[in-house]
Amino acid sequence: MQHVSFTVPKGCTYGIVGRNGSGKSTMLKLVAGITKPTTGTVKVHGRISALIELGAGFHPEISGRENVFINGIMLGLSKSEIAKRFDEIVEFAELEDFIDAPVKTYSSGMYIRLGFAVAVHVDPDILLIDEVLAVGDEGFTHKCLDKFAEYRRRGRTILLVTHSLGLVQRFCDEAVWLDAGSVRATGDPKRVIDTYVIDVARTEEVSLASDDARAQERVAEAQAGASPVTPAAGTADGASSEPPEAGQGAAEAGEIRNGFAADAGRWGSREVEITDVTLTGASGEVAHVFQTGEPIQIHLKVQARKSVDDFVFGVSIFNTEGVCCYGTNTDIEELEADEFHGDGEVTFAVDSLDLVEGTYKLDVAAHTREGFPYDYHRLLYTFRVKSRHKDVGIYRPRHRWQFSPAIHFKPPKTRTGGGTSS
Repeated sequence: MQHVSFTVPKGCTYGIVGRNGSGKSTMLKLVAGITKPTTGTVKVHGRISALIELGAGFHPEISGRENVFINGIMLGLSKSEIAKRFDEIVEFAELEDFIDAPVKTYSSGMYIRLGFAVAVHVDPDILLIDEVLAVGDEGFTHKCLDKFAEYRRRGRTILLVTHSLGLVQRFCDEAVWLDAGSVRATGDPKRVIDTYVIDVARTEEVSLASDDARAQERVAEAQAGASPVTPAAGTADGASSEPPEAGQGAAEAGEIRNGFAADAGRWGSREVEITDVTLTGASGEVAHVFQTGEPIQIHLKVQARKSVDDFVFGVSIFNTEGVCCYGTNTDIEELEADEFHGDGEVTFAVDSLDLVEGTYKLDVAAHTREGFPYDYHRLLYTFRVKSRHKDVGIYRPRHRWQFSPAIHFKPPKTRTGGGTSS
């Protein structure tokens, strides 16, 4: 880490975000005193309680009860202070029936519950937390979040490392984005997170574009010297394959169980040829990463070297499980072909891409009404959908919740928050 400097005010809940290997956990270890800086200084004002590594400080051969006392003493409590808080710690960890069993018999979830319970009940001025909530079950996670809120109301300082951007935006007063050991942004959590998300999206754009280019190069190399009508890549013994029309459902498309395990390929007579495929977003720029609800346009550059009067253009979207999320073509939508000759462009525009977060691949095709392939591109184009919402499935319909007067929800928790600087 180089030239990293930031200050965490007393009573602040401060989030640290960044990719794996960016220096987040190292920063917490420096603040906790576990690691010493080779250059520079770290100043801490107040008693620290750190939950950085799963089960750190636990002795596996002795009981949970004994480990509570050992950890409490390590965190600065006296034996009598621990005894006063012992029942509360065990109840919070939900380990009443296991507290006298050796810690080596605990599951990872039991480890984290006990470690977290000790850390938050020593009543520290500063609580350091490194991605531990990812290990707990949903019920315990909610209990931890309630404890965070209590700490903030009492003016305690929390330094939180997490990949959960929603958690940072919801709970943190300030945030810092670390990247390769350097500070890229600090300040308002939403601004920091948005800047970070944009950078991640740009990196994904480059990666997805490169992957698509390599896939298309492999198909082109495989087709070099092949006959005009080429079977789908991966067809056993080179026998002719009847490709599905773009727009057919997954069952009609050969029951593909894993769209990403299926062989990408290209085949057809090329009487009508798809010469280029690009995706654009709201800005009109070429893109591979979209937000749920944003518009998307799929542009096909097409060419007919001689006049044709029987042609259909189709598009299908597949998810990672090979499920056809959506497919259609001009024939299904009752557009009757008349004539095409020369160069042209087909645009398939979606005003709102209401898919859940995930990675998707496209089939695009030009064929006759009877399905004879002019040019079929199988799984050669990839795009990713990002979303702050973590709902599941495929489709994200526009929706709202309504409740009768007898049903009440708590209002959003208000933010409150020793201090640290480095």
